[in-house]
Amino acid sequence: MELTPRLTLINWLTTQGLTGLPEIEMLRGFCERCRAEGIELSRGLVVIDTLHPIYEGRAFRWSDVPTNESDVVEYGSTAQGDPAKNWRRSVFYHLLEHGEDEMQIDLTDAASLDFSQIGELAEKGHRHFLAFVHRFGETGALGQMDCLYSYWTTRRPEGFGESELAALRDLVPVLGLTIKSAQQVDIVRTLGRVYLGRDASEQVLRGRISRGVTERINAVLWYSDLRGSTGISESIGPDEIIPFLNDYAQAVIDAIHDAGGDVLKLIGDGVLAMFTGEDMAAARRAALRAEHLFRKNIVALNARRAADGRPTTSAYIGLHVGEVFYGNIGSEDRLDFTVVGPTVNEVSRIASMSRSVDRELLASAEFYAGLDAAGRRYLVSTGRYALRGIGRAQDLYTLDPDIDTSEPVTGSYERYLAG
Repeated sequence: MELTPRLTLINWLTTQGLTGLPEIEMLRGFCERCRAEGIELSRGLVVIDTLHPIYEGRAFRWSDVPTNESDVVEYGSTAQGDPAKNWRRSVFYHLLEHGEDEMQIDLTDAASLDFSQIGELAEKGHRHFLAFVHRFGETGALGQMDCLYSYWTTRRPEGFGESELAALRDLVPVLGLTIKSAQQVDIVRTLGRVYLGRDASEQVLRGRISRGVTERINAVLWYSDLRGSTGISESIGPDEIIPFLNDYAQAVIDAIHDAGGDVLKLIGDGVLAMFTGEDMAAARRAALRAEHLFRKNIVALNARRAADGRPTTSAYIGLHVGEVFYGNIGSEDRLDFTVVGPTVNEVSRIASMSRSVDRELLASAEFYAGLDAAGRRYLVSTGRYALRGIGRAQDLYTLDPDIDTSEPVTGSYERYLAG
């Protein structure tokens, strides 16, 4: 590739990287432009580790012929088991272990090599293999994201020529920089979602990060905590406590998200969430839908844990509606994007009252009053109570027991929740 088309491709990579072109589109455009300029690529693979609670990294793949492979692959830990064995047999691992940056392989000799995937590439007609490892500096690494790995193949019997190798040595680092940039944006969004919640993360990423910047909103609030969790934690081994909490947190959070709510905070074994929207009656129904989904999740989870001989439980849930302040609260160097106000205190008190009245769900009078007539039919009063720290007594409501005992009522309630 001559200098002018090489500079043109570098300019394209830079421009598309700044505009945020997805990584797989970046790889596809790169390979197609290389082929148009005489570098007869037949396959390209770019791998980068990331910072994610589930995935260790992502791989992006391009081929000159249609395949049934996924263009993007997210992979888990390579620290043990078969993934670890495959990683240690890879060309990339060999390069890292020997402190090298590049390796070329004549794929006609693939049978004599013990590298993973090399034989498959040869069987598919690829003839020359070129691998790179581009290391990030100490300040450029983020968690395990400290290298960019890539390999490139051609079907030409004579392989890559010297001019093609020189062009790829110049161009691949620029491609790597754009992919690293895109991954860093993705990491920021992932960490925001995981640690702040979906809506709060979007608010922060849109620039709402100034201390004290809040808005008054009406919201349906959910507060739940686990039943008997202290006793269970004391009765199991220390290494079982976190899996126990994670199992039940997953059941709660999945239900809230599936019903359209946003989880704001995890407080020990407690969960604070909200449901919002222009139609607050619909937000109330969404909260009831989340509670119903959670109970289904609990049935499946408890059956699985019981089969493994592990302790099971459920959760108390309080639902309330009111005005809250939503936004940045804290100090200059430690902010929390959350909700505050008397409504937040009340919903936690309502959830605590569930223990006293032995009901797994309690909803406030404000929650009940704002439901449509169809929704109010499924709630019954448990009595009038003075909540601790709250200056007024109020009626609290729970689900009609017939929902659990009568099939027609159950079906009617589920149809109501489905809207």
